[in-house]
Amino acid sequence: MAIRTSPDVLVIGAGIIGASAAWRLSQHGLSVTLVDAGEYGAESSRAGAGMLAPGGEFSGVSRWSYFSVESRRLYPAFVEELQAESGEHVDLRLCGALELARGEEEFAALEQRCKVQAGIPMRSQIVTHAEAMSMAPVLAPGSFDQAVFYPDDGIVDPVDVTRALRIAMTRRGVQVVEHLPVTEVDPISGTVSAGAQRFHAGIVIVAAGAWSSALLPLEVPEATPVKGHLIGYSLEPGFLDPVVRRGHTYLLQRSNGFLIAGATTERAGFDRQVDPRAGERLHQAAGEYVPQLLERKPDRVWIGLRPGALDAAGQVSNEPVVKRLPLADGSPSDVWLSYGHYRNGILLAPLTAKYLTGEIATEAMMLDRFMANLETD
Repeated sequence: MAIRTSPDVLVIGAGIIGASAAWRLSQHGLSVTLVDAGEYGAESSRAGAGMLAPGGEFSGVSRWSYFSVESRRLYPAFVEELQAESGEHVDLRLCGALELARGEEEFAALEQRCKVQAGIPMRSQIVTHAEAMSMAPVLAPGSFDQAVFYPDDGIVDPVDVTRALRIAMTRRGVQVVEHLPVTEVDPISGTVSAGAQRFHAGIVIVAAGAWSSALLPLEVPEATPVKGHLIGYSLEPGFLDPVVRRGHTYLLQRSNGFLIAGATTERAGFDRQVDPRAGERLHQAAGEYVPQLLERKPDRVWIGLRPGALDAAGQVSNEPVVKRLPLADGSPSDVWLSYGHYRNGILLAPLTAKYLTGEIATEAMMLDRFMANLETD
C-alpha cells in the first residue's frame, strides 16, 4: 500500500501518546498517518510498568497535577471504549496504592504532601501499620512504620493499550508507517522530511519522545532520554493487591500474576545495555519490602528510556511539553508538540489525546465551515 503523504494530520512517534492522539483524531473523521523511526509502540510504551498513580509523582499543585488526576479519572472509560472498538482485552486494575513511610520525619513529609494534594483534589487517607498490613500481607512488618493509601490509583498494561490502539486506529483508517525516520519538520511550510519521502499534512504532531526536539529547527525544550531498569517476577495472581511504593521504589502486580519492581533513574543517553548490577539492586530493594522475593531470582530484567524534557536549569522536568509551536515571529504554526511526559506517559495519554484532539478537530471544523461559506458565496 502506498504511503499517504498528504493526510489531514501527520503524527510523528508511534508510542502511546502519538497513538492515542491518532485514534481520537480519526474518530473525528480526519485522515491520519502515524509514522515511527522504529517499530510501533516499541520504546517506553512497551517498557513501562503502567502505574496510574499521580499521588507519588506530583507533590505540589500545578496545571499538570490537575491534568494527571483528570487523566486517571478518564482511564476506565478510555479503556472500555478502546476494548469495544478493538475487540482486545486491556488489563486495568483500580487497586489503589500504598505509600510507605519509615520514621516520623518521612511520614510528616508524606502527610504534608497529602494535605497539599487534597486541594487538587487527590483523595488519600492515612492508614495505620495494621491496616496497611491487611491490604498487603506480604509486606515485611519492619519495612515501614506508617502509610498513606491512595484509593483511586491503579495499574494498566501499556502493551495491552498499544496493541488495542493499533487495531482501533487501523479500523478507522489510520495509516501506520514503521521504520521511517523523520529527519526534519519545517514548521513554516508544514513539510516533513523522512528520507526520500515528503509529507505535506495540514497538522503535524511531534510525539517522538526523547527524539522530538532534534526534529525541529526552532528552539524548543530539549528532549532527553532517562534510562530506567525494571525487574519482574512470574507469581500467582493475587499475591500483591495494591501498588506499593516508597520514594522511587515501587512494586505492582498485573492480573496475570507478573509482579514488577522498579525503577532506576539514569542519565545515560540512549544507552540500552542492561546492567545486571542494577537488576540486583532492585531485587534487594524489592526484597526489603517483600522478603519472599529474595527466595527467587527475577524472571526478567529490562530497561526503558523515559522521554524527558529539560527545564531552564537543565534538569528533567516533571511537566511535559504539550502545546502549539509558535513561529519565530510569534504566530502559531501548524505543528503541535507532545513530548516530555517522562514517568507519566501512560497515565497522561487519555487526557493528552483529548486535549490535542479538541484543539485540532475544532479548528478543522471551523476551517471546513469557512470554506463551505466561501463556496456558497
